[in-house]
Amino acid sequence: MTFNELHKNSYPLILCNVWDANSARIAEKLGFQAIGTSSAAIACMLGYEDGEKMQFKELCYVIQRIAYNTSLPLSVDMEAGYSRIPTEIVNNIKELATYGIAGINLEDSIVNEERILVDGKSFANIIHEVKSRLNEANLNIFLNIRTDTYLLNVPNKLDETQKRIELYTKAGADGIFIPCLVHESDIKFLVDKSRLPINVMAMPDLPGFEKLKELGVKRISMGDCLFSNISTILKHKLGKVMGNQSFDDIFSADSKS
Repeated sequence: MTFNELHKNSYPLILCNVWDANSARIAEKLGFQAIGTSSAAIACMLGYEDGEKMQFKELCYVIQRIAYNTSLPLSVDMEAGYSRIPTEIVNNIKELATYGIAGINLEDSIVNEERILVDGKSFANIIHEVKSRLNEANLNIFLNIRTDTYLLNVPNKLDETQKRIELYTKAGADGIFIPCLVHESDIKFLVDKSRLPINVMAMPDLPGFEKLKELGVKRISMGDCLFSNISTILKHKLGKVMGNQSFDDIFSADSKS
């Protein structure tokens, strides 16, 4: 089944977000159907803040190592594309395509001093040009377009999200990703208004997978939540080592939990 087809099943695609070769191998061993990267997790692993602070060549190296170590379809979080110029974004995608990626995420916000939402029509124009150039190059890359209306809690976010879904659909998006969308009524409304598969992300108040299936969600991802949780466990374990002046906690029964 192709990556595109995985978004058309009755049950949502559960995407495991990875950050290195080891996490990708574990996801494949546990039976995930596809993996995606987390830009925030990879950036943190390399010592950067999120928001295109690492160099694109550094991202490419990590993607190359992940792709080499798994046979699962791989979607790459490209943030805003590592450029504001469509031709340069396409060139970046083409470089990633040499590693056999199946999809990318592009988001409609950028980070300077803080994260801001860009103009929807301008971003739709970028999507259109990117999609057209990929089609010209016969590159079948799933364009999962992320809108940060809920992440940034913009005014009238439900209406603004609907407008952006319409703009991005017409521009050539293959899927719509709405991080921080958790309320059932909003999810149902946006799923019903969209012709494209809707992707939601792990959040404390996100409904369970069965409920999301009922609401019509087609893709569920993790963002950097898994990486952050593992980092918290690491901090806790290392704190125990230093506090107890012993390695006992590393080998304790809960170390594998």
